[in-house]
Amino acid sequence: MSDVKITVSGAGPYKVEGEAELYDHEGNLIETHEGKAFFLCRCGQSANKPFCDGTHKQISFV
Repeated sequence: MSDVKITVSGAGPYKVEGEAELYDHEGNLIETHEGKAFFLCRCGQSANKPFCDGTHKQISFV
């Protein structure tokens, strides 16, 4: 596995870059697109958890 970089934006999601494996609460692997960054929800309101769907912009998440 290569280096993984996680960037926290001020009022938005976590950006995950690199070959990271993501698992749900039961230990099942969640599919991500290999070689592409993905964004994890921080506001808790995404309809596509654990991924960000942009809802933080609509609710003024700070």
